Amino acid sequence: MENLLPKLPISKWIDQFVDWLTITFAAAFDGISEALKTIVEGLVAGLGFIPSYLFMILLALLAWKLSTKGIALFTVIGLFLIENLGYWEPMLETLALVLTAVFISVIIGVPTGIWASQNKKVKQIITPILDFMQTMPAFVYLIPAIFFFNIGVVPGVVASVIFSMPPTIRLTILGIQQVPADIIEATESFGSTVSQRLLKVQLPLAMPTIMAGINQSIMLALSMVVIASMVGAPGLGADVYRAVTQIQIGKGFEAGLAIVVIAIILDRITQNIGIKNKEEL
Repeated sequence: MENLLPKLPISKWIDQFVDWLTITFAAAFDGISEALKTIVEGLVAGLGFIPSYLFMILLALLAWKLSTKGIALFTVIGLFLIENLGYWEPMLETLALVLTAVFISVIIGVPTGIWASQNKKVKQIITPILDFMQTMPAFVYLIPAIFFFNIGVVPGVVASVIFSMPPTIRLTILGIQQVPADIIEATESFGSTVSQRLLKVQLPLAMPTIMAGINQSIMLALSMVVIASMVGAPGLGADVYRAVTQIQIGKGFEAGLAIVVIAIILDRITQNIGIKNKEEL
């Protein structure tokens, strides 16, 4: 059946737009690429400088302080297993990639969520963008990332940021807007300014919800690890991808198990931070 209307050249428009961005902002992309590469490599070097057993103890103590004794014990056992299997260095590379992506997501996402929660027009503009970011297949983000930043860890970080940022923005908006109206009215009756109300009332009350958004961003960034390895990002994802291409089931399971351990540790720590904040409130 023939189309009554000619096909829209969307792919051609997108290609032309990407070419224009690549040429026009080449210097900016090079600067971003160098900055992200330096951050990730610096994190890997810094984490690698710490002896593995000391790192286990420190992270377990952090888990004990921020979470529970059970999570602290699981942290020690899980990290010891990763060390025993020989995936310590890839684990550090994965951790550096995830931490970088989540840090960027938070420093962009939380202020954006705060702005959208205070301005209805901004929220109306941001909401469909977030829908687009969350529903677009993650593989698609790798295509322009390769054009802008070549192959390596940088396009993996950029794709992870785009993929993991929406929960932080959405739950920041939700947390602030869920603050009871009577509390807002009480602060206004005492003559508080908008910034005072936001910083001293709304943000503290919204913190458990914001932490839930950050928690989800961490999980989404971890889910991008294997996909990012397809464009040259190092870490556990590269080991999984290599095992898949070489049909090494055992190796793939080991690397996947290491990713699961890191995911559980980060999930439980950040999840319990949100719960403790809620209990304190």
